[in-house]
Amino acid sequence: MIEAASDLPLTIAIITGSGVAAQWLAWRLRWPSIVLMMGAGLLLGPIAALALGHPLLTPDESFGDYLRPMIALAVAIILFEGGITLNFRELRDASTAVRRMVILAFPLGWGLATLALHYIGGLAWDLSAMIGALLTITGPTVVLPLLRQAKLPSRIASVLKWEGIVNDPIGALAAVFVFEVIHQSQLGLSWGSVALALSLGIAIGAVLGFASGIALSHAFRRGWVPEPMKAPLVLAAVLVCYAVADTLASETGLVAVTIFGLVVANSRLASIEEMRRFKEGIASILVASVFVVLAASLTPAALTSLGWQHFAAVAAIILVVRPVAVFLSTLGSGLSLPEVGFIGLIGPRGVVAAATAGHLSVSLLQGGREDAAVLAPLVFVAVFASVFGCGFAVAPLARWLGLSESGPDRLLIVGANPWSLGLADALKKAEVPVTIADTSWRRLRAARLAGHDIYYGEVLSETADWRLEPSRFASLLAVTPNDAYNALVCIEYAPELGRSHVFQLSGFDEPVDSAKSDEDPRAIAYTARGRTLIRRGRGYDGLARDWWGGWRFKATRLTDEYSLEQCLEDAGDEADFILARRPNGRVALLGDNTKMPDAAGTVLIRFARKTAAAAPAADVTADAEPGAESA
Repeated sequence: MIEAASDLPLTIAIITGSGVAAQWLAWRLRWPSIVLMMGAGLLLGPIAALALGHPLLTPDESFGDYLRPMIALAVAIILFEGGITLNFRELRDASTAVRRMVILAFPLGWGLATLALHYIGGLAWDLSAMIGALLTITGPTVVLPLLRQAKLPSRIASVLKWEGIVNDPIGALAAVFVFEVIHQSQLGLSWGSVALALSLGIAIGAVLGFASGIALSHAFRRGWVPEPMKAPLVLAAVLVCYAVADTLASETGLVAVTIFGLVVANSRLASIEEMRRFKEGIASILVASVFVVLAASLTPAALTSLGWQHFAAVAAIILVVRPVAVFLSTLGSGLSLPEVGFIGLIGPRGVVAAATAGHLSVSLLQGGREDAAVLAPLVFVAVFASVFGCGFAVAPLARWLGLSESGPDRLLIVGANPWSLGLADALKKAEVPVTIADTSWRRLRAARLAGHDIYYGEVLSETADWRLEPSRFASLLAVTPNDAYNALVCIEYAPELGRSHVFQLSGFDEPVDSAKSDEDPRAIAYTARGRTLIRRGRGYDGLARDWWGGWRFKATRLTDEYSLEQCLEDAGDEADFILARRPNGRVALLGDNTKMPDAAGTVLIRFARKTAAAAPAADVTADAEPGAESA
């Protein structure tokens, strides 16, 4: 067991290290990260206590009286990060299904969950209402990875995504409101006094959060804050807002920071994206740490205190309450029955539910509410069960209901021109799904006639985030004639898709000496652009010139008899290899010095001079003919 005083730095290192390692391992295994983060905490805490006789990590002893305020500050930052993602303009543009999931499904699910916890779980009405609010919300940090895993259509993905974003802070606020009722009742106040104190606390939190958001937005617009200080200032302002609100009215800090985030998110600040990404990085570390700490703080006695009725209540909420609430609220919304069934069964509870439960549980226990000891382990069981079940059931369930986009990864091509449409035709013949995006309806005409999936509009707009749904795509290729625009698109989508999966063409059509510096001083810095497709010195003008000179795309499948070496030899030195589709359906764009897959069954797409010679037996398609009208 780690000693409290002398080994506190080691304790902090173990908490953050194990939490981040769990997130990285989840990314590598494509598992829900919350499962592994909770597993790390359970392994260091109650599981180690059962196996070794003592836990390896004891947060209560290590941090003492500082544990609760530390968790409270972390939860405040997490709630602010959730609030800053909620843009009301996007909500107004949302479909009927999303609006109903917010307006109808949440209160209906909250009420049914409260009944299930009271009558099945045997909990008091007030605790049932508080836990029911937390177990009704889904977590966007858990939902978004599941959407990528299942390859869902944009409509279902959008409903699940925005339900989590909108309902996450609402559910936390509802739980905090119920907690305030319980807290004021513990002080012996009458119902009138409780209502007055609760209203006053909510008003103080709301006013302070609103004022903080307005003041910060005003300062940013007037240019009173330099760019390097904006993100740190936001973090400091969140902590100050929480502390001041909590000092003025106990437990109102969470209300204040959530409203603070909502105001900032809807203030149309030019630097909002940079702040979001900074906050996401901070929140990621805090989420990992909070989960490890809360899971490690659970004792074997707390876990074994849960009876069959508690597990039955959790099962009823996951398998009955949510599906019924989703079905009743989405009647007449345009969703099909399989879509409603899928949304009803896929509802993983997330970070805010678990973190808020741990924070409120400690407060209630310190106030003498002994039956609140069940709060943290019960919510953890529900979170673990829902995330674990949804994480491993989402893809099979989507396939069984006929909702999954089966097959290889989908590629997003930004820029409709003869070269990119020729590539899309070749990818279609090679059974690689592709979406072509452009701001010109005329340039998209040939893509529509060829049957390609298209997006008409600006991919950098807020509308694209809702209608295009980036989680559908595994990679992005920006191929417009404007190199700076291509770089901007890649930088915008890099946080969503991963920087290793966003590509653009080289900015110059000139031979490049590989012995010289890797970066052309005239070009956009590599830190401000996507990865280079093909190689440096192979830009848009050169590819377009070769296209009109007769070059075409060809897809070739590698076999045991036809190896990568033979394919490279047949293609010649001047051929450009664009993409590889692995046997498992994973798609990889090929850049400079990229190692090409050589496994049998891999399909390689290349752009080369068209020859009259017969294609080898390994070729799986004929030369892709142009699919665009003349410019």
